Amino acid sequence: MNVADWLNSEAFTVLDQHIKWSDMIGNTIGLIALALGWKRSVLTWPAQLLSGAILLFAFASAHLSGSAGKQVVVIVVSLLGWYSWTRGRQQAQDGSIAVRFATWRERGVLLAGAVVGTLAVGGLFTAFPELSWDPWPDAYVFVGTVVAMYAQARGMVEFWFAWLLVDLVGVPLNFANGFAFSGFVYVIYGALVLWGMRDWWLRTRTPGLEGATA
Repeated sequence: MNVADWLNSEAFTVLDQHIKWSDMIGNTIGLIALALGWKRSVLTWPAQLLSGAILLFAFASAHLSGSAGKQVVVIVVSLLGWYSWTRGRQQAQDGSIAVRFATWRERGVLLAGAVVGTLAVGGLFTAFPELSWDPWPDAYVFVGTVVAMYAQARGMVEFWFAWLLVDLVGVPLNFANGFAFSGFVYVIYGALVLWGMRDWWLRTRTPGLEGATA
């Protein structure tokens, strides 16, 4: 058995849900990446990069183009975010990345991008059904991930809100398509996102730790 076959093979079964190695390993690393993001550590980006590469293989094998495309976004934005956080962003007093709330204009751009992007990608998946078996949820997850990771790379607190909205659709989508471990992990993601959102919000309210404006 080669590495690809092993990653696609079943690791174990929980509550009649078959857990794949690729699903489990990729999402475990993703949880670590989320925790590192909560701590505003630059190591969140290489962890997200590795998680994205493993999950890209998993979702591509299941013909979920939106979820696979999401991982391509994760990989690309991880590289950009890694560069941004190490080279181009102001750091807080403790050496971690400084964070801030987006301006109303930025929020409008993020929201408009999410709506237009979902309509465009969902329309593409509908026109070419071989690209995705669940076109609209798949498109929503894909575009929501683009928005969330862009906001994270810019140090915006709003990226946590975007992840919550992605999770609301991502959890049932993963269960429905045989990625039970992703579904279970996304529930944990939800709890970590709430905690991380609170931490970043408090950071913006702490004197001397505010982030730079964009």
